[in-house]
Amino acid sequence: MYYLGLDIGSSSIKAALVEISSGKCLAVVQEPEQEMGMYAPKNGWAEQNPDDWWKYCCRAIKRLKHQNNISPFQISGIGISYQMHGLVIVDKTGQPLRKSIIWCDSRAVSIGNEAFEEIGKGKCVSQLLNSPANFTASKLKWVKDNEPETYEKIYKFMLPGDYIAYKLSNTINTTISGLSEGIIWDFKAKHIAQFLLEYYGINEALIPEIVPTFGLQSVVDKKGESESGITAGTPIYYRAGDQPNNALSLNVLNPGEVAATGGTSGVFYAVTDTLSVKESERVNNFAHVNYDVDSRTRIGKLLCINGAGIQYRWLLNNLAVSSYEEMNNLASEIPVGSDGVCLIPFGNGAERMLHNQDIGTRIVNLNLNIHHKGHLCRAALEGIAFSFVYGMEILRSDGLQPRVIRAGNDNLFQSGIFAHTVATLIDQEIEIYSTTGAIGAARAAGLNKGDFDGFGRTIMENDHVTTYIPFKDKGPYLQAYEKWKNELTLILNKI
Repeated sequence: MYYLGLDIGSSSIKAALVEISSGKCLAVVQEPEQEMGMYAPKNGWAEQNPDDWWKYCCRAIKRLKHQNNISPFQISGIGISYQMHGLVIVDKTGQPLRKSIIWCDSRAVSIGNEAFEEIGKGKCVSQLLNSPANFTASKLKWVKDNEPETYEKIYKFMLPGDYIAYKLSNTINTTISGLSEGIIWDFKAKHIAQFLLEYYGINEALIPEIVPTFGLQSVVDKKGESESGITAGTPIYYRAGDQPNNALSLNVLNPGEVAATGGTSGVFYAVTDTLSVKESERVNNFAHVNYDVDSRTRIGKLLCINGAGIQYRWLLNNLAVSSYEEMNNLASEIPVGSDGVCLIPFGNGAERMLHNQDIGTRIVNLNLNIHHKGHLCRAALEGIAFSFVYGMEILRSDGLQPRVIRAGNDNLFQSGIFAHTVATLIDQEIEIYSTTGAIGAARAAGLNKGDFDGFGRTIMENDHVTTYIPFKDKGPYLQAYEKWKNELTLILNKI
């Protein structure tokens, strides 16, 4: 028997089957095999059709069953991970009224900033743990202000994962964790953030019913069966946004545990047990998957670095190199500090951890007589690593005391130079695991039984790949980091 995990990304849908008895992954598939497109009618806008997600979910499920000779009766439960902060609005028949305004759409920035000022920073920080910013509530306000005829037809609004669960079950609901990522949860009142809804003029009736993150949320109905191929009556047991789910996938559930991601952008997602927020304008704070209103405060602190792996990919595309492996080999021939070359990697838009400043990518101290592409490769890996270290300094100033850092075995963390640089400067081992969001969502379906200890053992026993140990000789790394940090400070002071 198996659990099915669905990971609803903005570039693709991934689906995984996990054996219930052992927790081992049987298979993972991706649909479409090339990236999904985005609709961007204006600069800064990003939309997707929710029914495209559903179409690719159904295709992925069909492929999983066919390629692994699995009967739908062998699937005993479903877990769902999804791209955070998106907005899906439907009418009374459950039909989307417009394309989804997804996570990277920035049209509502000014709405959220104005709310932050007018409601009051103190109230927002103490009760929402964030600025309303460009999150789901602010996007809904944008629809209200700019598409009033559409807004009047709304029956419910949902997050992307809520919509996929609805398509499977014909049941509309959401979670506290989901509402918190939309900045619609009041942590002080332990209730829906009514003061924000009143400020935006949004009717609370538009919010779906709240169900637990773990447990029976709904079951597949006949229509869901006919379209997805999953047997009617199959329970949906779990749902969470991609970053909380990534942390869960790495068994990051308790205070001091940190999940790291080094893809196109970089992320530290750290769990704490306090509502204290000192860096609310640089760090986002959400209810983690195991947050409990009555008995367990678990807050996920999310620090995002937009300019991360995208920098290394840019070098791959523009240097005379054929692969990341070749780049890593070239970089390994260069000493720590890249013989003085510093690369500031923030070339992927505004950086929240730099107070939303867009400083771009900078290459400094380049000597055309002695430096070559190997120096650029090393400087890029170090510059991205230094940005992670800089981010950890912010998290520490926000009260985090990291004791475990875990990351997936992909992207930047496959580079020993990158991972060792981060581990050495943070002075913390980094454990690497072979898992994905879809696998984590599938395993999380089993947490409806509450066995978190067994869940953690499954990850440790099946997925551990390696552990990066901090180097004892930190001198060269500290010297290179201080030089990089000084260059960043000079740039920030000029803006």
